[in-house]
Amino acid sequence: MSETSTFVAHLIELRSRILRALLAVFIVFLSLAYFAQDIYHFVAQPLLASMPENTSMIATDVASPFFAPFKLTLVVSFFIAIPAVLYQVWAFVAPGLYRNEKKLIAPLLFSSTLLFYAGMAFAYFVVFPIAFAFFNSVAPEGVTVSTDISSYLNFVLKLFFAFGLAFEIPVAIILMCWTGVTTAENLRKKRPYVFVGAFVVGMLLTPPDVISQTLLAVPMWLLFEVGIVIGAIYSKRKSQNETAESEREDPDNGMV
Repeated sequence: MSETSTFVAHLIELRSRILRALLAVFIVFLSLAYFAQDIYHFVAQPLLASMPENTSMIATDVASPFFAPFKLTLVVSFFIAIPAVLYQVWAFVAPGLYRNEKKLIAPLLFSSTLLFYAGMAFAYFVVFPIAFAFFNSVAPEGVTVSTDISSYLNFVLKLFFAFGLAFEIPVAIILMCWTGVTTAENLRKKRPYVFVGAFVVGMLLTPPDVISQTLLAVPMWLLFEVGIVIGAIYSKRKSQNETAESEREDPDNGMV
C-alpha cells in the first residue's frame, strides 16, 4: 500500500472516530433534553442556597430561559460522554503504539476521566458554596443580588473547565516523566516556582476574588506533588523494563 493510500485510510478512520464520538454526545443529549430545566436547577442550587430570602435569579434576555438550560445540557452531555469520546481516541491511536506504551496510555485515559470529574465535583460541592456565600455577603447595602441565568451559566462553566483541567496535572506530569521531557527530581527542584505559578494560574482562570483563586491554586499544588510521586514510580518502572529488555537482547552483556 502506498503512503498516499495509507494517509487517506487514516483520514477516513479519523473521520469515522470523530463521527462516533459526536454521535455518543448527541445520544446523551437526546436522553437529557427533557430534563434540561431540572439540570439547570441542580447546577444553580449552590447560588440559590446562598441568595437572600425573597430573591431569585433573573433572565435579562428574552430567549435565555429556553436556551440557557439547553446549552448547559449540551455541555453536560459532553462531560458524560467523555469515556466514549476517549475510547474513540484510544481506538484510533492504539494500533500505532508499542505494548509498553499501551500499558501506560490506557490507565492514563481512564484516570484522566476520573480526575476531570473529580475537578468538577470539587468545584460544585466545595468552591461554589464558599464563593457564592462570600459574593452575597459583600454586596453593598441596598443592592439586591439577582444574578442573570446566562451570566451564571457562563461563570460556572468556566470554573468547571478550569478545575477539571487543573486536576489533570498528575497525568501531565506522568507523561512528561515517561517521555523523558523532565524528571521527578527536576520537578522537585522547581517547587517554589510551581507554587507561585499555581496562584498565577488561579488568578487567570477564576473570578477576581482571593477565595476561588486559593481554592484552585492549593489543589493544583497538591496534585503537582502527587504527580511527582507517581511520575517517579513510572520512570523507575520504565528504566527497569528497558534494562530487562536490553539484557534479553544481549545476554552476554557484562560477561568476561
